[in-house]
Amino acid sequence: MTTFALVHGGYHGAWCWEQLTPPLQQAGHGVVTMELPLEDSSATFDTYSDIVCAALDDCDDDVVLVGHSAGNTIPLVAARRPLRHLVYLCAMIPDVGRSLAEQLADKPEMLNGAYERGLSALEDQMCQRWTDRGIARDLFYYDCDEQTAQAALDRLRPQSVNPAMFPFSLIEHPKLPTTYVVCSDDRMLRPEWSVKAVRERLDAELIELSGGHSPMLSQPQVLADLLLRLA
Repeated sequence: MTTFALVHGGYHGAWCWEQLTPPLQQAGHGVVTMELPLEDSSATFDTYSDIVCAALDDCDDDVVLVGHSAGNTIPLVAARRPLRHLVYLCAMIPDVGRSLAEQLADKPEMLNGAYERGLSALEDQMCQRWTDRGIARDLFYYDCDEQTAQAALDRLRPQSVNPAMFPFSLIEHPKLPTTYVVCSDDRMLRPEWSVKAVRERLDAELIELSGGHSPMLSQPQVLADLLLRLA
């Protein structure tokens, strides 16, 4: 039995895996999810990796680790414990020695610039939250049905900008079987950037799906079938 460890991205939570979990479990595998401390303005991506590793304490080495959107956490986990496979799902790929903020400044084409108009800073200025539901729906969930999209929008969380300020703490990407899943109609993380970054930074298989940024919500069975093939 393989354990699928599913790591949510920014503004999200373990809830985003609710539709993907049943087909993985029905195929006889385990699923582990966790809540990352997104609102904690002292937390870093290394803090997030602590949370993931703790969630996997009772698991053996047969783990497929999947990271959605903010891909900076999963290679840190891979450097700390054995895994069978690493999966970047519509995810940013860290640049060794540099912070996410530096990457975004150098490569603004990485993300759809519309996201900045949908966010507002909270009082402490270290956290941002989505205030424009229309922009969030278009970037994250445009290909989800209305009920799924509205339920997801209701559960979006504030996100601290602190993790983006610290350089990626590894000197190289971990060497293990790795797959990058790019969605051809992703409106948040530009597919062209993803394909180029995979070729430059990872020794990974590149798999393309149709659809938008959140396939675990818009096409959970298709994504489950892909992950099951990796297991």
